This record gives sequence, C-alpha cells and structure tokens, in this order.
Amino acid sequence: MLQLVYISSANPAAPCPTRDILTISRRNNARDRISGLLYADSGRFLQALEGPEDAVELAYARIQRDARHRAIVLLSRRIVDRREFGHWEMAHRAPGVDAVEFLADVQRLTADAAPAVRGTFEGLVRTRVSA
Repeated sequence: MLQLVYISSANPAAPCPTRDILTISRRNNARDRISGLLYADSGRFLQALEGPEDAVELAYARIQRDARHRAIVLLSRRIVDRREFGHWEMAHRAPGVDAVEFLADVQRLTADAAPAVRGTFEGLVRTRVSA
C-alpha cells in the first residue's frame, strides 16, 4: 500500500469552501479505497493519502492539476504495511475552536501514523494556530 504526504499553498484565485473539498474528497476517496488525513485552512493544505498504489498516484496527479493548489511539494512517498489513518478525515479549525482542542484532535487523528508523518501534521498545526 502506498502512502504519499504533500503540502501545498491554497490558490487565492481559485477559492473553494472547505465543505466542498470535504464532500468531493470523501466521495472520491471512498470510491478509490483511499484513506488518510487532510489538513486545510485558508492558506495551506497538508494531506496524507494511502491506499492502492495506482489509486493514490492517480489522486495525487488530480491534485497536481487542481487549480486550488499551488506550490505543491511531495514530502514523503513510502510503502506501508497497513493503513496508518484507518479512514479518511479532514482536520479543519472552525472559527471559535480553541487551538489546544484542535491540536488534540490532530494528535488523535495521527496517533497511528509514523513519527515523521505525525510530526509534520502537528508541526504545521502548531505553526498555523499560533499565527
């Protein structure tokens, strides 16, 4: 099973409400047997995708063509023996949600991920919620 982790900047010229991303991604990922975690805020996307190698590669290719993303950087590409995320979720800090509470949610969602993947998500969240 393949796991990819990438980060990108949100393209302000092609905004898309978080709810729309969630709806479309859940449908596509269920269809393609992809799981992982997507962190999204108004400026950044950080996503781990895992599943059948061909499906993950096709999903990543779609993301690379998606006008909502710019400056996409592949952070890791590795073969995993088992799903580290179990199911697909999206971490999104809604207005009014406490930063400590949000970080705890991300820590829960990344608990079974490899230390480097977990650290990537937690590090970005700590940076973004304190900004």
